[in-house]
Amino acid sequence: MHPNHSFRQTSRSENIAFARDRGFGILAAASKRDPLASHIPFLLSEDGEVVEFHLVRSNPIARMPDVPIHARLVVHGPHSYVSPDWYGIENQVPTWNYVAVHLTGEVEPLSADKLRDILERQSAYHESGLAPKPPWTVEKMDPDVLNKLMRQIVPYQMKVSDIQGTWKLNQNKPVSARMQAADEVRKYGQGQEMELLSSFMRQPPQ
Repeated sequence: MHPNHSFRQTSRSENIAFARDRGFGILAAASKRDPLASHIPFLLSEDGEVVEFHLVRSNPIARMPDVPIHARLVVHGPHSYVSPDWYGIENQVPTWNYVAVHLTGEVEPLSADKLRDILERQSAYHESGLAPKPPWTVEKMDPDVLNKLMRQIVPYQMKVSDIQGTWKLNQNKPVSARMQAADEVRKYGQGQEMELLSSFMRQPPQ
């Protein structure tokens, strides 16, 4: 995470809400041979203490012999290159604005009987954001097909011991420079979710 304290002012509850809303991140773990990383959808509890997810059995992280696995879940947000010309003040350098939340903890496999409940709650959470579309449920699956697919994946949970967020939004610049840069990011930003990043720059979380 970025060491500048100006970018680390976001509350634990704001970081939890951001990660929960995203529901997708990179799970990183260190094996004896190589660093491992896997892109995963996940569920985060409201108190931020438990992450639930699943891995394909062939995933290298799922094959790590020693458990619990010490791991970090990296949740990315909007980001963009920021040109020095956008501040309207001299002697500036290029930078990259972004939002990211890291959750660190111990990962362990769960019993197979937990899998269907996790899958149902995960799909329900994301399907709720698609209203008025009728939500998809596992009942739409042929039971034999569903069981065959479920045998290929393993449920996991991470017990979260630390949550850190970096919201790098030019908080270290004069307000007028930050606002001007926010306008330029919205129009010309090179990254993802420019409208959202611009709005965060205009009103960084306190």
